Amino acid sequence: MNLLKSLVAISSVTLLSRVLGFVRDTIVAWVFGAGMSTDSFFVAFKLPNLLRRIFAEGAFSQAFVPILAQYKSQQSDETTRRFISYVSGLLTLVLALVTILGIIAAPWVILVTAPGFSSDKVALTSALLRVTFPYIVLISLASLAGAILNTWNCFTLPAFGPTLLNISIISFSLFAAQYFHPPVMALAWAVLVGGVLQLCYQLPYLKKIGMLVLPRLNLKNVGIWRVLHQMGPAILGVSVSQISLIINTIFASFLVSGSVSWMYYADRLMEFPSGVLGVTLSTILLPSLAKNFTSGNNDEYSRLMDWGLRVCFLLALPSAVAMGILSGPLTIVLFKYGKFTSFDALMTQHALIAYSVGLMGLIIVKVLAPGFYSRQDIKTPVKIAIITLVMTQLMNLTFIGPLKHAGLSLSIGFGACLNAALLYWQMRKKRIFQPQPGWASFLLRLLIAVGVMATTLSVLYRMLAWETGNMLWRLLRLVEVLAAGGSAYFLMLVLLGFRLCDFAKQTDL
Repeated sequence: MNLLKSLVAISSVTLLSRVLGFVRDTIVAWVFGAGMSTDSFFVAFKLPNLLRRIFAEGAFSQAFVPILAQYKSQQSDETTRRFISYVSGLLTLVLALVTILGIIAAPWVILVTAPGFSSDKVALTSALLRVTFPYIVLISLASLAGAILNTWNCFTLPAFGPTLLNISIISFSLFAAQYFHPPVMALAWAVLVGGVLQLCYQLPYLKKIGMLVLPRLNLKNVGIWRVLHQMGPAILGVSVSQISLIINTIFASFLVSGSVSWMYYADRLMEFPSGVLGVTLSTILLPSLAKNFTSGNNDEYSRLMDWGLRVCFLLALPSAVAMGILSGPLTIVLFKYGKFTSFDALMTQHALIAYSVGLMGLIIVKVLAPGFYSRQDIKTPVKIAIITLVMTQLMNLTFIGPLKHAGLSLSIGFGACLNAALLYWQMRKKRIFQPQPGWASFLLRLLIAVGVMATTLSVLYRMLAWETGNMLWRLLRLVEVLAAGGSAYFLMLVLLGFRLCDFAKQTDL
């Protein structure tokens, strides 16, 4: 398998999803603005998302994928199918119980996670949460299906899933909001429908590879206990980062109305490069790293890590710089319509600049963490995550006073950089990873190219009027500036000796 081709394929599909995500957020900002109703929805949507990341995409994938890779290479198809059936049965049972408890306890959950909300806000958020909570079961099972497909080298199919959620939210916002009271309730039902679509979409492909099974319970299965043994520390590790986000929401709930929404919109912009590059790299690296670790091929394991880090620096560093420089145009072009005011755009821009500081750290973590998970070493990332949590909250207390909501975003960014640095230090200390020759020359040439790109973007940014014209003309200006900056960057890379073939990477999977 050519990892570079897989990276391009998955990134293209993810890019489509992210573009639709921006269309989605632009429409939500236009229809609902940034205030009490959107604050309530984003909190209600964030909670099932946090649990999804804890139980499914985070801890579950980290524990499940390496063990599933062993089953695939060492066991029969029937044994593997039974293992998947037992895992899906246990996951469904646990998440169903969590969902029922969440629906019953919704008001108390909101009081804990957003104690600064008024009584009206708590009531609205609780009503939204009761509708969105079942999304946990649906998206977690969809993530399970995606993990199986990824292990069978079907990467692009699961990557398309989030597109269906975006389409659902866009459709409900434009055509159904008027039929709900309050109108923001349409977004909650859109999330639920999106979860159903993401799960059902993948089932035919599971059947095609012969891994579509009915969930069953069997706690005596050895594979189940191996997954549970790995998930224990994995849940703790993923929970640490999610706890950090919850604490940030608590802090933001005490700030002026709209703070939660400003951080959400900035976070959505930051997730564009983080999702397209970081999640994609993590998705394709984890099965390959697990296979090489299982077969004892340590040299190839180290070369895979080196390739992932170089691709990360090549694409993430210019993304972070471009995001910081173009933070104003990005928020104006994508969100400043309808009820989303100039003040909302400015506050979102402040949060986005703060987030851009930590973008490199966020993406590097997506490359380094699979290096530990693939070896079934989850304790090391957990310890580092706990340290990161403590330091992030100390930074929150330091920055929230002078910087308000932007201080919370800056703390997340610095925390991600600390997390990445500690993961790299431990990887070198444990002699898991040995960098390949040529890093000094690689970074020097990269910095020169980024400098040329930054100069190009800064000049063009000041030459254009970003608030004039309709949305289409604003988008065309933004695309032209991004294309000019990207062209300058890649042209300089070519002049400095970079070639596409240098980043081609073959691996057996």
